[in-house]
Amino acid sequence: MSLVEVGVLDRGNYQGYGLAQVDDKGRVAIPAALRATIEVNTPADANGKDVRRVIISTHPKETCLIGYDLSYVTELKERLTARELAHTDADGEVDYNIKRRGSGAAEAVPFDGSGRFILPPFPRFEAGIVNFAFFWGVMDFFEIWNPKTLIECPTATDVQKRAARFFMAEKGIAL
Repeated sequence: MSLVEVGVLDRGNYQGYGLAQVDDKGRVAIPAALRATIEVNTPADANGKDVRRVIISTHPKETCLIGYDLSYVTELKERLTARELAHTDADGEVDYNIKRRGSGAAEAVPFDGSGRFILPPFPRFEAGIVNFAFFWGVMDFFEIWNPKTLIECPTATDVQKRAARFFMAEKGIAL
């Protein structure tokens, strides 16, 4: 099966990055390039209205969050189901933790025309996001990090860490 047949190539890719301030209520703005991809990947509802929602979830492995559009949910479910079926035990029982980890603590949240939304409290707590959120596009979704956590993460790339330091330095904050 080709990538076109599975719907991968007809989706916009999350490429971009940025640092955003988080207010005391958890409001933050998605960087413009990432927000544009959400809008491209989200079809209008049955009445032709824009559906301005983003899924925010805990990352399955890292101490950060991930964000993606509503239409990616179907693709994510298909991927997780395929992994479940590929990892059955001798009795054919699936590993239920595959979907538990892969779907995370996810919630669809509305965002406005400027990309502002409220980070759901539990995922925000899990990722340790307080005053700043660093966004990083990873094609199928984007990550949202506490900049300090990102810099201390042994599996994060060096360029991610340099970008977080750069943007925090622009705000006058050393990490």
